[in-house]
Parts: sequence; structure tokens; C-alpha cells
Amino acid sequence: MSTPKKVVLAYSGGLDTSIILKWMQTEYGGEVVTFTADLGQEDELEPARQKAELLGIKPENVYIENVREEFVRDFVFPMFRANTVYEGLYLLGTSIARPLISKHLVEIAAETGADAVAHGATGKGNDQVRFELSTYALNPALKVIAPWREWDLTSRTKLLAFAKKHQIPITKDKRGEAPFSVDANLLHTSSEGKVLEDPAIAAPDYVYQRTVHPENAPDTPEFIEIGFERGDAVSINGMVLSPATILTTLNEYGSKHGVGRLDLVEGRFVGMKSRGVYETPGGTILLEAHRGIESITLDRGAMHLKDELMPRYAELIYNGFWFSPEREMLQAAIDKSQKYVSGTVRVKLYKGCASTVGRWSENSLYSEAHVTFEDDAGAYDQKDAAGFIQLNALRLKLIAARNQRTR
Repeated sequence: MSTPKKVVLAYSGGLDTSIILKWMQTEYGGEVVTFTADLGQEDELEPARQKAELLGIKPENVYIENVREEFVRDFVFPMFRANTVYEGLYLLGTSIARPLISKHLVEIAAETGADAVAHGATGKGNDQVRFELSTYALNPALKVIAPWREWDLTSRTKLLAFAKKHQIPITKDKRGEAPFSVDANLLHTSSEGKVLEDPAIAAPDYVYQRTVHPENAPDTPEFIEIGFERGDAVSINGMVLSPATILTTLNEYGSKHGVGRLDLVEGRFVGMKSRGVYETPGGTILLEAHRGIESITLDRGAMHLKDELMPRYAELIYNGFWFSPEREMLQAAIDKSQKYVSGTVRVKLYKGCASTVGRWSENSLYSEAHVTFEDDAGAYDQKDAAGFIQLNALRLKLIAARNQRTR
């Protein structure tokens, strides 16, 4: 690969990407542009700008963009229409942010005339795949630089030594140590490494940053009502809000009640198992509420087909194929299913749990006349069930008769 003349770096301002910034300056010598996405990670973004300029980046080459609304509207909400979870548990908070960041890297590269982009993902993880597949899907002419696959800084100790040598400020955690790996955005916070590397040992309380411990949550439950239109949340307690504000508000409710904690060992796309601690308070409430409104507005056949498609859809997102034709095909089917998924869901929040306790919709398929245990006034003829059962039992009877003859 020829030496790039200008590189757009996905820059968080943290230890790894600050070291990468300095490393690229010394290794490649070309111009570096930094891009920091404001995804609602709750960190001050100005320090990232200051650190980039401290490390020699021209002010006009420091890009910091608020992409919260785009993130929730165009990435999180479409994913939640499918009730997406990876390996039955993970709400894909990191996975879904990577294609958005990649999209902006490609756009900034076009704007600034850069011929390469760079990321801080390690050669052991999934993010390298997500960044690079997204980049190539959007602009195959761009080069991608992945320093973790090139340099000899193969341990946290070596990274800290490099930072000290080049006078790169190192953020300390509450215990005065270089922090474990944390990724945060409006959907979730994930933590990996250090004290979490042994899956047999419970995560210390200080790892959790976004939620109170469920045991310390309020002793009184709280009820909220979430309004939906065509599968997307549009209001909370009757107040219409923007997508990012919806998720921000649900995060506040979930954080208060200890909702959305997950300690998971997952199967990475590259083949190894990894242990992570995830906090997805608002997303956990949103998933529960979305399933609640679907339960009365979505036909059984459509719902069951969606549930069959969901693991494949989740795997595509987890593995980095957001910008693939198969994901877009599945998205079209999922979005079609949401035409009548509108209404309101009442959710109970209590001690780490989010539970649907009520749901109503003008598009409801629920018929009390058909399911009542009281007199249904002729809405349903129970005698019809006999023929239905006999037709479905026919093949089972034939199999049983065959088996009895051949014993």
C-alpha cells in the first residue's frame, strides 16, 4: 500500500486514538484530520479538540459533529423495529454506531481530499471489521489504516510507555489508573479488559457507570407510557419528542431503576470469545415496549417470521454488514411489517426490570369478544375447532399407524 497523503482518523481523544494520532504523524508523515462523533457518550468533547490541537492537528482539520439525532433516527430505530438482539441478549450498542462513524469518515475524506481513513480498533476485535467493511462499501478507493495490525505496541504497558515518551496526556480512572476499555454512546456503555478478563469473577461495582445497582434502585415502581408510530417511539407520557430525546429520556428512567445491565461472554466474528459488561437502560425499555405494541398490532405470521429473520439481521449488524444488500433487503421486510405498529405501551420500572403492563392501539388485532371466557354472543363457534384439530392431526395419525404396523 502506497503511503497516504492525508488520513481521516476516527478520534475519541482517549489513550489509544491519541497514541495512534502521534504514531501516524511519526510513521507516515502525512497530514491527519480527526473526526470525533458526538454520539451522546456524555463526555465533554472540547477536551478531544484541545488534545488533537495539542498533538499538532490544525484547527480546521479537527472535526467534531453532533450526530445524536442521526444515530437514533437512522440506525438505532431501524434496528429496534426488528427487536434485534445478538446471541439472545446483546442490544448491539457498539455495533450499530460503527457504520455511522464510518459514513462520516468517508464524507470528511471526500470533503478534505483525504485518500485514507484510520481507526483505533484492535486486530482481535469486531470493530476493525465493521469500520473497514463500511468504508469499502461506501468508497472502495479509500485506503484503511489499522495501526493495531501494524505497530509493535502490543500491550497496554507499551502504549503507556509510548504516551509518556511523546508527552501524551493519559486519563486516569477513579482509582488513579489508566482506564479499562470503555465505549459509550446514547444507546449503551460497554466495558472490556483488565478486571473483566476472567469471566468467572463478578464485575466490580465501579465498572457500572450508567445505572444504579438494582438493589439500590427506588423501592417504589414507576410507570411510563411510550407512544409508537409505525414501529418507532415518538412520545413519552404523551409528550412528543425527537428520536435522540426519546432515548435520552428513557436512559434517565432506566438508569434510575437499574434497568439494562448485562454481563456477557459473546462470540466475536473473528472467532474468539470475549467478556463484556454492557449497560443499555433506555434500549432495554424500548425493546420491551416495542414488543408490547407489536403483540396487539402485528399478525402472528408476520411476528413469527420477523422472529426467524431477527438472528440473521442481528448477525449482519454485529459482523459489520450494515451497508450490505442483504441487510437492506431484510430492513425492507422489517419496515413493511411496521405499517400498523402504532399505539401506546405502559411500562413498569422496578429494581432492574422493565415490564409491559398495558398496551392499546387503534390498529389492535386483539378481540375481547373472541377470547372472553364469558358469553361471546356468537363471535366464535367453538365447534369449528374440531375440524381444525382433525385436519392438523391427520398426518400425525398416519405416522402413528405406520409406526405401529412396522414395529
